[in-house]
Amino acid sequence: MGILNTLLRAATWWNGQTLNTQLFTWRKGVKVGEDNEGNIYYRTRDDKRRWVIYNGEAEATRVSADWHGWLHFTWDHPPTDKPLVHKAWEKPHQENLTGSALAYAPAGSLRRAVPASRQDYEAWSPE
Repeated sequence: MGILNTLLRAATWWNGQTLNTQLFTWRKGVKVGEDNEGNIYYRTRDDKRRWVIYNGEAEATRVSADWHGWLHFTWDHPPTDKPLVHKAWEKPHQENLTGSALAYAPAGSLRRAVPASRQDYEAWSPE
């Protein structure tokens, strides 16, 4: 690690953990598990605090509903110890894609690669 990288970690939080978070995790953290995204989940020994160290950009929508419930004390056991039962119709977790190239673009959107046919549109012309 270079000096610039260390300074960025001390001052920014959006590209992983800060230096203070790393020290707190090292001193008081107990690793609980890891998800498919590579995010690592921790708790204190007395289980009064729970947190996540993101693998890459710190984006809250990258945390699945299973881990979100554990982080917010909705249930006591993490998904690694007691996995939640999922229904057959449930889709796998997907992060929020708004603002990215993979975001949903409805028919007729200017963001679509192939614009929709506008045969039903007639331009107004004053007479």
